[in-house]
Amino acid sequence: MENIPILSIITYLPLLGVLLIFALPRMGADATRWTALGVSLVTFLVSLLLLGGNAFGTAAMQFEENFLWLPGVGVRYHLGVDGLSILLVVLTTLLTPLSIAASWTSIDRRVREFHIAMLLLETGVIGAFVSLDLVLFYVFFELSLIPMALIIGVWGSSNRVYAAIKFFLYTLAGSLLMLVAIVATYQRYFTLTGRRTLDLMELSLRSPTLQELNLPGITTTAQFYPLQFQYLVFAAFFIAFAIKVPMFPVHTWLPDAHTEAPTAGSVMLAGVMLKLGGYGMLRFCLPLYPDAARFFAPAIMVLSTIAIIYGALVALPQPDWKRLVAYSSVSHMGFVTLGIFAFNQQALQGAVMVMFAHGLNTAALFLLVGFIYERAHTRQIGAFKGLSTTMPVYASIFLAFTFASIGLPGMTGFVGEFNALMGAFRSPSQLDKGAAIVSTLVVILSAWYMLWLFQRVAQGRAEGVIADAHGHGVNGHDPHASADPATQRAGLDPHFTHEEPPAGGDDPRAARRDTHGAHDEPHATRWADVNRRELATLVPLLALTIVFGFYPAPIFRLLTPALAALLAPFDGGAAAAALGR
Repeated sequence: MENIPILSIITYLPLLGVLLIFALPRMGADATRWTALGVSLVTFLVSLLLLGGNAFGTAAMQFEENFLWLPGVGVRYHLGVDGLSILLVVLTTLLTPLSIAASWTSIDRRVREFHIAMLLLETGVIGAFVSLDLVLFYVFFELSLIPMALIIGVWGSSNRVYAAIKFFLYTLAGSLLMLVAIVATYQRYFTLTGRRTLDLMELSLRSPTLQELNLPGITTTAQFYPLQFQYLVFAAFFIAFAIKVPMFPVHTWLPDAHTEAPTAGSVMLAGVMLKLGGYGMLRFCLPLYPDAARFFAPAIMVLSTIAIIYGALVALPQPDWKRLVAYSSVSHMGFVTLGIFAFNQQALQGAVMVMFAHGLNTAALFLLVGFIYERAHTRQIGAFKGLSTTMPVYASIFLAFTFASIGLPGMTGFVGEFNALMGAFRSPSQLDKGAAIVSTLVVILSAWYMLWLFQRVAQGRAEGVIADAHGHGVNGHDPHASADPATQRAGLDPHFTHEEPPAGGDDPRAARRDTHGAHDEPHATRWADVNRRELATLVPLLALTIVFGFYPAPIFRLLTPALAALLAPFDGGAAAAALGR
């Protein structure tokens, strides 16, 4: 496999699906869906090959592809992965087909364009995770921005244009700051060495090292990149990635984007795009500007603690189911930055595990919200009651992911948050210890808002849903329901069930019909529980969050060498030396 460009294959396979959809303009909606799903599944299977070889035993970049791309400025086409990149690439290739499958019936207009955007988004995110040249990373980073903005703005809810523009402007502002930082770093390296390069390994003084460069009078990173220079350039990079995480106070685009995005957009946004922020801090901020990272760490720890508590407090009173999950993301992602800037192995492992767990658990919560929205056409929490009676499988899966989001032991969320907090508490900094102690309060808050959500929508006497402004209710006729009996029997229509409503006064929904009779149809059926397609998107996420919750050792073995190398500037290379790297 040494001569096979496997990273390029994984990165550009989704583009093959885009070309197929483009090349066959008369391809029907179903054929488009199957093409996109098939290509994304093949991409996932190929990405599993990255777990072979030395993935679990080295900090060195693997499967490298490295050649000069733009000779005049020293831009290289340099791809490579370590354990950190491999984990996030596989997470991306897993969530993409699940998102496409989840949108099978909900996206019924501009189907070709939607799946083109989804596949372009996958290419952009994967490319960013495997790029080792700053310009190449920037190109893929920007490529992921455009399709996501389109997914929100074209296929989102009523306020989608506002949310899409807000998302685009926030991310674009961060991207421009990053571009300035890239140019400044390039110019500084060229001034000292006379070498034109944007290769991350060279700019971070990893290969060649500072000793190998043998520059007169320059023996430390602080001499190569002066402190004032580091402060400014680190701040530019950090703000760009903080917007992507997002951190408090640059988080305000996220609730709007999540609330208005279609289900697939929310899954990809929470599952993989937010991870670009944490990944960027680990891959660029720490190795390039370690002195600046130390300088800004106290402020970042304070902001991380605020984000953890603030996100949970704001999630608590939210009346919109999806918006509540969006604010919970702000809280959970605060653990990522808390762990990163504690500068020790346990904290970094916890931070990356939180990213992985968040990609599974929050993606599943958005899938669950999307599935109920397809049936009820509302996300208002107060409109639901007793779903555990009418949709027991749905309610059971929702309860499982409620526990996962809370951080129940035996779930991946607990493993990540526990290690991030313990790593921060083990830091010699008293501020870090205090941040860890205060952040543990979120255990109470997250249990409060998630269990209260479950109690309101799933427990109690089944009363269905209050009719919305369009007249949709538990007994209301849904114009999107399939009239095809074969489709209904196959379980592909989420609006159909074989169960007939109880007759007369025994039906607790009769009162609803009296109150909202102007909206309701007398012979409509009850909602079906989750069907086989929906189960196929939820079960893999549930299985992974339980398996790696009880046995996270394989992920830690994958991450340990890579994270030790990233920590080398902060511990004098002790961690990497202990691993023999």
